[in-house]
This record gives sequence, structure tokens and C-alpha cells, in this order.
Amino acid sequence: MTKNKNKMTRRNFLATGAVATAAISGFPFVHTSRAQATMPLKIGVIGCGGRGTGAAENAITAAPNIHLIALADPFADRVERCLKSLTGTTRRRKTPLEGVEVKDDHCFTGLDCYKKLLETDVDYVILAGPPGFRPISFAAAIDAGKHVFMEKPVATDPVGVRKILEAGKKAKQKGLSVCVGLDNRHSKSTMETVKRIHDGQIGDVVSGQIYYNTGSLWHRGDEPEWTQMEYQCRNWYYFCWLSGDHIVEQHIHNIDVMTWVMDGYPIRAIGVGGRQVRTDPQWGNIYDHFVIDFEFPNDVHVMSMCRQWQNTDSKVGEFFVGTRGKTNPRREIMGPNSWKFEGEMVTPKVYEHFELIESIRNGNPMEQAELGAYCTLTSIMGREVAYTGKDITWDEILNSDLDLLPKKLEFGPAPQRAVPIPGQPRPL
Repeated sequence: MTKNKNKMTRRNFLATGAVATAAISGFPFVHTSRAQATMPLKIGVIGCGGRGTGAAENAITAAPNIHLIALADPFADRVERCLKSLTGTTRRRKTPLEGVEVKDDHCFTGLDCYKKLLETDVDYVILAGPPGFRPISFAAAIDAGKHVFMEKPVATDPVGVRKILEAGKKAKQKGLSVCVGLDNRHSKSTMETVKRIHDGQIGDVVSGQIYYNTGSLWHRGDEPEWTQMEYQCRNWYYFCWLSGDHIVEQHIHNIDVMTWVMDGYPIRAIGVGGRQVRTDPQWGNIYDHFVIDFEFPNDVHVMSMCRQWQNTDSKVGEFFVGTRGKTNPRREIMGPNSWKFEGEMVTPKVYEHFELIESIRNGNPMEQAELGAYCTLTSIMGREVAYTGKDITWDEILNSDLDLLPKKLEFGPAPQRAVPIPGQPRPL
């Protein structure tokens, strides 16, 4: 059998929290001493949109004695909206959150807002701004000695991925915890199902399919006073340098499950994609659909499909066939070893912060920078085979010099790149 040079080591697999015994028992999953459990932690949020606001609430909910003391976003209105949401009530939450202690002098704006927040005495930061900024803010957070929770994806190009890997090594040397918001890694049902897959309960995996077929997302409009940089940052999803395209920003969840089940990364990929529905210039320069064939060792292929088309049928999930059964790796095994998860669920978006907080308080750092980087790179690999029409190997994408970040990050002009066309030079 051909050895997969991209295979995860058992140690790395355990470090993701994938099969940790404590993660499958009950909530709370890890028992700490009274001193550890009550040790106060101060957090700050960089990127105060919907995900940053949600992640702040998740962190405060996850454990006691968590204090949100700082907010940062390029735009003041988003800081204000975030703070109003966290200090008020919602349809789901009828009482204000305890632990929101953000003062006016700890609200930072501008494209350099992350630098200002990192000068405060926060213990860990939530990085939830557009993914294109993630490598810069992550490296700065580690240099500042902060623990980090960063949303997926962690970059939008291979150069950014390598910056994440470099900063991740520095985090390990400093004993800093790094958690990445790949939700399935923090789902009790998925953790248990993948453990059973790796224990051989469906035999050897021979093929798979992964899907993220859904509708369209938001658009923030355009205002005459906005510069092109502000317009792109407010509508970041539709510009590849900021989002990575939806195969990287959204479909990464399914791609992560694929690499987890396969216990490694693809050796090459080929695929197609394009813009069939979202053709207006308001949708920036990203595609609206992709179909990718990811090839793994031993001629195992996983078909990846994602699209964002309004008023169409949705399908989100993963399915794998083995020599002795098949699986929906989020909850079920079918075949001779049939099994279905029926345990108590804990919201993964809360549990991932619980894990991070426990790792900080226990002095046993989480090390998920490499996991996030390679999962992001796999997603970028899929995007690039569609953009270029070329077959791409793992080594080629890992060593690519593709760098989408603008040379200047300031309000004013911004890159106005055309939609990539396979077989033609890439518009940079």
C-alpha cells in the first residue's frame, strides 16, 4: 500500500481534540482545580461583524470568569453594533450577558485596529475579521504573547498559509494556545463517529462525496462616500483576496471532515467552477459554483461540490464508502457495524471556546494552527484547480508564490481584479 506522505500523525490527530477521551464524556469535559476554574481571563475581539459578535458570546457562555474588555474593527458602526448586541437582549437570549466590560478607550477602529487591541492586557483574542487579514493579525497576536481563537479559513492564499504555519511554530515555542473555528472538530457526534471510522468500523475508505450546496448570502450595498477599499472590506465575501471564495470560506467545513476521515491531505486535485447565477459586478470576482475531484493515495477519490444559488435545493454534508460499510461521519455508520450517535450534544461553537479556555487554565496549550493552515490550503487547492483549469499537486500548492494581499492596506484604492477564466493568465 502506498504511504500517504500527507498523513496526519497520531500525535497531531490527538492534538486536534478529535479523539480525546475527555471530549466524548460529558460537559464540562475537563475537570480543573478551583483556582484554575476561577482564574479570570480577559478577551478581545478583532472583527466585530456577525461572527465576531457570536464568537464573543460563545466565549463568555463557555466558562465562568471570562471578561470581554476590548473590541476592534475597521468600522466604528460595527463596533457599536457588536457592543449593543452583547449588552442587550435578543430573541434567543432574554438577559444581558455578564462579563461584557468594554470601555470607550478599548474600542479601536481603522485598518490597523488589531495593533491597538493587542497593546491591551487581553489574555486571548478572537480573530473574526475577513480571512485575508488573518495571517497578519495572527502573527501580530503571537508576537504580542496572546492566546488565539481564529475563525476559519486562516488565509486566502498559499503565502498566507505559510505565514500561519510560521506563526504557529512560534506560538508552540511560547506555550500559547491556538484554536481554529472548524466546528466539526468540536462536535461530540463527529468526534465519536470519526474515531470509529479510524478504528476500522467501515474498513478502508474507498470513495467519498462532500457537499455545501446552499443559497446566496448577504450584500452590504454601496455608499457614495465609501472608498473602493471600504466597499470591498464591507462586502468582503465577494472578493477573493478577502474571503478566499466560498469554497475556502464556507465549504472548508466539509473539506475539513474529508481530511479528518482520510487522516491526511490530497495528493492532487482537478476540477471546474464558474459564475452562472451571480454574474453582476456587485458579486465581486468570486465564483458561484465548484466541483472538485480530490485524489488521495491508493486511488481513493472524494468528489467535492459547492454552490451558492438562490431558490435551489440545498445539500450540506459528507458521505464515505468503505470496504465494510458506509458513513455519514457527523453521526452514523451503516453496515455490519451499524451505529448512530445518540448522546447529549453541546453546541460546537461554545465547546471550542471551552476547550481553549481549559487549555489556557491548565497550561496544556492547544496546537491547531497547523490543522487550520493545511485544511485552508486544501480548500485553496480546490479553488485554484477551478480558477486555472490545471491539475495541481499538494507540493505545488504548498510551495506556490500566489499572494493576493494588496501591497498597501489603507482606505482609498483597492485591487479590482477580474473574474478568473481557466486557461487564461490569472488577473493579478
